[in-house]
Amino acid sequence: MKPIRKYEIQIFKLSTGLHDFEFLLDDEFFELFDNDMISKGKLTANISLNKSETMIQTVFRIKGSIELECDRSLDLFDFPIDLERPFIYKLGNEHEELSDEVMVIPRDTQQLNVASIMFEFIGLEIPMKKLHPRFQEEDDNSEEEVLMIYSSEDDEENEDQENEESIDPRWASLKKLKK
Repeated sequence: MKPIRKYEIQIFKLSTGLHDFEFLLDDEFFELFDNDMISKGKLTANISLNKSETMIQTVFRIKGSIELECDRSLDLFDFPIDLERPFIYKLGNEHEELSDEVMVIPRDTQQLNVASIMFEFIGLEIPMKKLHPRFQEEDDNSEEEVLMIYSSEDDEENEDQENEESIDPRWASLKKLKK
């Protein structure tokens, strides 16, 4: 059995109603995708699938941790993942992605391969700035110090004062002629 086939759900055989599936997402799962960001992890994916005549509604619940590399120290650390995302497959004539949560699949589709969708959901949980937990508190404090509040009135007054102070004396005499 090819590794990617592990993540297929045979929908053609399913009766109308609610069905539950569970998948283990480990290092072998992440090797299926050509991605440098995630290479290791251990997660459990529970998928609730509600099949009707016109659509298949799914809810993905993925929990576990993945190994990330810290942007600051390049140390590896475990990043916790705990997500719940809905996804809808509408039955239609041809394959089409309508939005991030809705996809049209042909009515005669035999199985759904949910590997890529699970990988995308996990990828969306990764923060832009990947920091080892030992740097998290330090980074939170530095962001608070940088935050300053300005009002537009203060800005206009400061700009006028700065402009008057920074004017070259040669231009100042020309400015007097203008008045």
